[in-house]
Amino acid sequence: MPIPLVIRNMLRPELDELVGWAAREGWNPGLHDAELFWANDPEAYIAADLDGVLIGGGAITSYAGEFGFMGFFIIRPEFRGRGLGDILWHARRDRLLTRLNPGAAIGMDGVFAMQDYYAKGGFVFSHRNLRFQTQVAEPPEWAPDEEILPLADFPLDEVQTYDRLCFPAPRARFLQDWITQPEALALGCQRNGRLAGFGVIRRCLAGCKIGPLFAEDASAAEALFAQLSEFAIGGPLFLDAPENNPDAMALVQRLGMEEVFGCARMYLGPLPVVTQHRVFGVTTFELG
Repeated sequence: MPIPLVIRNMLRPELDELVGWAAREGWNPGLHDAELFWANDPEAYIAADLDGVLIGGGAITSYAGEFGFMGFFIIRPEFRGRGLGDILWHARRDRLLTRLNPGAAIGMDGVFAMQDYYAKGGFVFSHRNLRFQTQVAEPPEWAPDEEILPLADFPLDEVQTYDRLCFPAPRARFLQDWITQPEALALGCQRNGRLAGFGVIRRCLAGCKIGPLFAEDASAAEALFAQLSEFAIGGPLFLDAPENNPDAMALVQRLGMEEVFGCARMYLGPLPVVTQHRVFGVTTFELG
């Protein structure tokens, strides 16, 4: 008789193992992603257990029951092609639905090759989120004339309010931890005494990633990017930009960034309402 696959909640050390697998797959996680992800929603991490061995896992994050996100889906290479990933993926989707309010949407960023598979599970394509890379050798020579300040200079509730314009649900706990994480820099753009955008850059296994990058317009976004990029001097810098914001696509082209990866943003349920023109860079492919 075949050994049954057990789907269960993950233990904290197992998330570190999952991050290690992600690193070997080239996902380039942030240095503190595991602790930040776990603190945000410990119940989100689901393990696939085969005879006591962790063979796969993924996240089913709930944001106050108002919005869910499926990410970090991974099966160890030697266990692929046996239908185990299919069992885990459907179990995660169904568990997440029970964690959300009736009618709440679920989002995900899936690799393009799996788009048809996710569509069979009820997800509908929205747009592409594309990863761009550049090498930062020195501070930028030019940037728009904007007032860029440490994000800590702005009241936290103002940052949360702005974030809510760009993300489908409140995420106060996650946001507070994300913008104050070690080995990172968070900056805000101020206009007329008010927050007009913000961005965070964090160190990863290779170089740095900016995410999120939210701004009123291209001028604010580029000014934030310019000052954030100084944090990454000497290494590669990555930005995951949504293709459905033309200003974001124009920005990465103007900056000479190279497209190196991408995901299909898909939703199960109603399309979330966000001010997409403010989204120049998503926070993470794992948590939305």
